[in-house]
Amino acid sequence: MNRRSRSQRECLSICERSGLLNHLTPRDALKTVTAATQAQNNRYFRPASQDEETLYDHLRDLVQRFPPERVLDDFQTLFIKGKYYANESVFESLRNLVSAPQAEEEFKYILNRCCHILVNHWQMYPHYQPAVPKLIDLFEELSSIRNHLDRNSSRLRQLMIGFIESDQFLKLQRLARVVGRDSPTSIGNLINRYPYLYEHCLLCEDTSFEHLQTVKYVKKRIQRRFEVDISRYLTYKTRQTYGQSTAQWQSSRIIQPVVNPTLLSDRELERALAKFTGPIEQGYTCRDLSQRFISHGLQASSYREFKDDLYRYLITSIDPAYGQHQFNQKLYHKIHEILPQCDGLRPDEFLLVRTSSQLLNFLVVESSSRLEHYVFADLITNLGATNTITLLLKITLLCSKICPYLEKRLAILFSHYESFSHEGVPWLIKALENLQIALSLHFGRLDISGLEIGRR
Repeated sequence: MNRRSRSQRECLSICERSGLLNHLTPRDALKTVTAATQAQNNRYFRPASQDEETLYDHLRDLVQRFPPERVLDDFQTLFIKGKYYANESVFESLRNLVSAPQAEEEFKYILNRCCHILVNHWQMYPHYQPAVPKLIDLFEELSSIRNHLDRNSSRLRQLMIGFIESDQFLKLQRLARVVGRDSPTSIGNLINRYPYLYEHCLLCEDTSFEHLQTVKYVKKRIQRRFEVDISRYLTYKTRQTYGQSTAQWQSSRIIQPVVNPTLLSDRELERALAKFTGPIEQGYTCRDLSQRFISHGLQASSYREFKDDLYRYLITSIDPAYGQHQFNQKLYHKIHEILPQCDGLRPDEFLLVRTSSQLLNFLVVESSSRLEHYVFADLITNLGATNTITLLLKITLLCSKICPYLEKRLAILFSHYESFSHEGVPWLIKALENLQIALSLHFGRLDISGLEIGRR
């Protein structure tokens, strides 16, 4: 995902919340979003000053020439202590940046870039990866440095504290959890398990190209590791279950047991695999049903008729005992509230994506500023996490462009609950685990077609 597409989705969300698009045709709405995106992007691509480049070049040279211990010592001396640095030109550039009129606004972006220069290099080498959380730990020393500071050092400390309180530092902390360490206590420390959250939880508006590439690389590596781990586990379980002949049994005895790589129980995992890949309705799988819907849904004579078809497509996944109570009626009204001014138009991909994104707002959560997610929690409570994710999967399979919208909705909830203990929101963990499996099967490279365990 590039920065422009990420910004475009953010602008679309802002425009939708403001009502700006409600009275526009789809073509005019797209033009409005594109213009807003271009205006927003102009903020992100300001050229670096000469003082910034001096800092960046120095850190690139350090991280390429010296081991992490030396680099961390120099970083601590330059930024945390801030009173003296052996390289006078680098120190002078830092002082210029700290004393600049715009430092209050700009310095957090500069410091974020400095940190990522180190992280981007270290994450490529397994034996250097533990240095990433050590870099984060350096910032804890700021609270103890209070006395005997000159004016520039005091200003630097003030700006450093501002960085610690910023969104940039929060996402840097998350990246450290992914790359460098595991802690079992809070939801936030589970982020390394869910690569689909990375681009939403680890990237900032000032993300550099290098950092963007780092996150993509880490995402690909951890996603692939999950797919390999779950394939090995399923192969082991298949041989354990079906290798009952003498020859097979003797050979299976020398195979080392493989641990379930998810946080689901064996039974929950098997049920999720069966639900996401096996027949769920009249012998059809989720993918079969989505393809059937697309083949005739977009041929509807009007957008209103398309919305009727979409409603029928979705409620087949809802337990009637739950749906007929209130949910089905709410879902029907929500679907028909979407873009009523377009009811007479022929449905197309643009309307499909807009409708689906609005549905995900309703079913999961709308935004970080509108965090109501009663519907999502209620679905999981009554239908279970696997059935709830199946419902969301049916929407996502209608068009690949919808997938980032779903990922973003879960990222919002993850960010909201990241300080909670595992025991505090078990329903969210089950949803995150189920979605990781569903996305790996349908948008990743996980293939269990040769294993019976997913079809029982």
